[in-house]
Amino acid sequence: MADPLLIERHDDRVVATLNRPHVRNAIDQAMIDQVHVLCAELEAAPRVLILTGAGGVFASGADIAQLRARRAEDARAGINTLAFRRIRDLPMPVIAAIDGYALGGGAELAYAADIRLGSPAARIGNPETGLGILAAAGATWRLPQIVGEARAAELLLTGRILDAEEAHSWGLLNAVHPAGSLLPAAHAIADRIAANDPLATRHTKRALLAPPEAHPAIELDLQAELFESPEKERRMTAFLERSRT
Repeated sequence: MADPLLIERHDDRVVATLNRPHVRNAIDQAMIDQVHVLCAELEAAPRVLILTGAGGVFASGADIAQLRARRAEDARAGINTLAFRRIRDLPMPVIAAIDGYALGGGAELAYAADIRLGSPAARIGNPETGLGILAAAGATWRLPQIVGEARAAELLLTGRILDAEEAHSWGLLNAVHPAGSLLPAAHAIADRIAANDPLATRHTKRALLAPPEAHPAIELDLQAELFESPEKERRMTAFLERSRT
């Protein structure tokens, strides 16, 4: 059986490809188990994560056959919720490269990313209410943060699916690239992130994820640590030397 999550490791980034193309990369328990393993690796050794899907699809949703069999105790266990929240909380940025469908749980996985890129074929939405359930793996809190409460309510209550152009205009996609350029565009963003100080990047993400009541204290504490960093001294010295030439 093919591995449901293909991992390509580099010094400064990891590319994870959802790999169940025969079912449009539907997210099953085996894939979720591998997501947890990957998160443990990236929590211990932080790197940028690029998420993408095989076969021209990001993820068509949760595996409906498994979902149909789940009961109340499974809902309370938060099977997908905990995995996607772990993705969201990774120390370094997460980039989702979305070609084709990102629906239901697949959309919620994309919402967990910090930056989302799409191809013209991208289709994003949450049709859960049509299946007798709700989008409970992050959409009800994460989507309003991305597109605002009114638009999030429209998507979640109607179940309609956005095409790439509308998703971009709503701010759900940062940019749209031809399918063949989608992964290179994700790597280009990862390159720019990798050129910066990793600790400053991690602290910036921590501040971005902090609840409103944590500000501005969290920025001041994180900045205090960075002000004592040898890397800050090195980078600023190099900047000043360049500016003199």
